[in-house]
Amino acid sequence: MKRYFILSLMLALAVGLSAPLVYSQTSSVKGVCKDVDGKPIDGATVEWTGTETGHQYSIKTNKKGEYFSLGVAPGKYNVKLMKDGKQMWNISGVTVTMDEATLDFDLKKEQTLAAKGQGMSAEEAKAMAEQQAKATKERDTVKALNEKLNEAKTASDAGDFDKAIAVLTEANALDSTRDLVWFKLADAYRGSAPKQTDPDEKKKRYEAAAADYQKAIELRKGSEQAQKDPNNNKTMAAYYNNLGDAYGKANKVDDAAAAYNQAAQLDPPGAMYYFNEGAALTNAGRADDAIAAFNKTIAADPTKALAYYWKGINLIGKATVGKDNKMVAPDGTAEAFQKYLDLDPNGPMAQTAKDMLASIGATVETGFGSKKKPVKK
Repeated sequence: MKRYFILSLMLALAVGLSAPLVYSQTSSVKGVCKDVDGKPIDGATVEWTGTETGHQYSIKTNKKGEYFSLGVAPGKYNVKLMKDGKQMWNISGVTVTMDEATLDFDLKKEQTLAAKGQGMSAEEAKAMAEQQAKATKERDTVKALNEKLNEAKTASDAGDFDKAIAVLTEANALDSTRDLVWFKLADAYRGSAPKQTDPDEKKKRYEAAAADYQKAIELRKGSEQAQKDPNNNKTMAAYYNNLGDAYGKANKVDDAAAAYNQAAQLDPPGAMYYFNEGAALTNAGRADDAIAAFNKTIAADPTKALAYYWKGINLIGKATVGKDNKMVAPDGTAEAFQKYLDLDPNGPMAQTAKDMLASIGATVETGFGSKKKPVKK
């Protein structure tokens, strides 16, 4: 029995010793990467992705544009050259065997070959590459600016105008040629001004808003793309309207009036802009100019009730006292208040309009009243 046991053990050992040792078979890959000007591409990533296994090897290039890696399994690969998260070139179906595989990326050469295939010269191919690079840069810039604009809007909606100002200033550092960014920055300064307790700081912020609105207007005027926008005039009118508000609150009333008139010309009939002009002039105590502005508002939109009301307020401000100590209002005062009541009999200023009419001895005329009760027989 003992002899059989020893024999079995020896046979087991023999089987174990005769089994072949298996090692994983790998290769290496290397190459040099150059850009369209023939310069080494430093800090790029060469991604080898197996078409069958899906396994990926990511290899960085050095300052000479070189890359090298051991331990790459043989097989078919799709290879991409990446830089800053963007694909610069790709090659499909590259075979890796047990021998070292060399794959160079020469973008100048590749684009020249592509150009020949498309009937382009090397110069045309380079121009095309530059145009593509420009388009990629523009797309990335627009994306970054939109993120800043959204962040600033969130801050402004929450009343945090200082944060909005900081974010939009960062956006201008990315690209200072975008009129919309300047417009939104101006809006943020204008929104922050009423929160200031220091009168000088408040005025300073309105002036900063006005300067930024002007910058937005200048940039949009000089933009060929903006001129092709079918809504360009409305956009420009909005810029001038907000500029007028900033000027008015900075006590630059003539500049405000000019801005509102420019907005009205760009976006006729302009009733809203003329009304805003009238409001700024009213606040500045310039009754005659305010009345003229409200007359333009009424001409542009005869149904704008508040224009009649504020016209009446400016007219009554010019009233005098007669010999009998009764108030004598200028012609058209009663008609202005009465028209307001006709258009908006239950409006927010209805009671004040009635009081104004009473103060000048005018009767409130209204089509809204109780009918006479029939006489009982």
